[in-house]
Amino acid sequence: MTVLLRLAIVILAGLCGFAAQPAHAMTRIKDISSIQGVRDNLLVGYGLVIGLQGTGDTLRNSPFTEQAMQSMLDRMGINVQGIALRAKNVAAVAVTANLPAFAAIGTRIDVTIASLGDATSLRGGTLLVTPLNGADGIVYAVAQGQLVSGIQITGQAETLSQGVPTAGRIANGALVEKQVPGRLSELPEFYLDLTNPDFRTAAAIADVVNAYTQARYGKRLAREIDLRTVVVQRPERVNPARFLAEIGDLQVEPDTPARVVVDQRTGTVVIGRNVQVSTFAVTQGNLTVQVTETPEVSQPMPYSFGETVVVPRTDIAAEESGGPIGIVRGTSLQSLVNGLNRFGLKPTDIISILQAVKTSGALQAELVFQ
Repeated sequence: MTVLLRLAIVILAGLCGFAAQPAHAMTRIKDISSIQGVRDNLLVGYGLVIGLQGTGDTLRNSPFTEQAMQSMLDRMGINVQGIALRAKNVAAVAVTANLPAFAAIGTRIDVTIASLGDATSLRGGTLLVTPLNGADGIVYAVAQGQLVSGIQITGQAETLSQGVPTAGRIANGALVEKQVPGRLSELPEFYLDLTNPDFRTAAAIADVVNAYTQARYGKRLAREIDLRTVVVQRPERVNPARFLAEIGDLQVEPDTPARVVVDQRTGTVVIGRNVQVSTFAVTQGNLTVQVTETPEVSQPMPYSFGETVVVPRTDIAAEESGGPIGIVRGTSLQSLVNGLNRFGLKPTDIISILQAVKTSGALQAELVFQ
């Protein structure tokens, strides 16, 4: 068997395998939706980082750091009122964290720290006890620990930086002190929010869930409300966590809108699966203008009173290149791609053609520019 024959067999097998794949992919419900109310909560706090090697805030330029130090020392029984503090190993920071849904008391969560003053680096610092508040002003967690940040080494002629030295992170640096109100078992029904809202996808999710609950519980428990939300009633005497796990593993075929996304900065064109085009004819030509400057030196005749000057000489040539007009037929994404590929166009040319095709009404899709 020759090498060419083996290569032909391999290519044919690959094409057959590609054709055997399903055109529409099935996706789990939990990958395209989220449960309404089951989400993270944002926490924020104000604290002090100590132990810096002379890279902290300048207290004269950051008076809030000095006030925070005085308040902290007062709570510890040290009276520093009226004393000008000049420490340079302390920095005021903002501490943020995400409180996961149903996080129990005593759970550890990660925190992020960022400098508020003019500190140059937080590397090697330790965050003092910092209460973290929610949007309602209640303390839900307390953070403390040694943070990890970027580095910055400065010399007389060069500076070396890695990462961001004025921001850091403490893994498992906060303890949850209060649980967010609400339990999963208290919800009589669950609302599924679609990541990409679509009426057909919402109806497909409701149909798949109803087929499953009808076979398992003898009831149809799901209904679509709008293009974004599907509500599912909880069966009686059923563990809600297990029920949501079963619903999340069900597979549906999400519908995608007919959309063409164009990023003009990078020349990227993304064409959706459902994009359709009507038959249209197109030609693409480029106008090239070449300007050549060849200045010449003009010298006066001997024994004359003239001056030597530079005389400009400009040559302008225009050339327009373009191929014959071509016809793109068909109503599928493949026909559109094949038709554009026949011209051997650059991304910028494809973008201009798509704009013209959309204006002519032959592109049956939404054209989005980024």
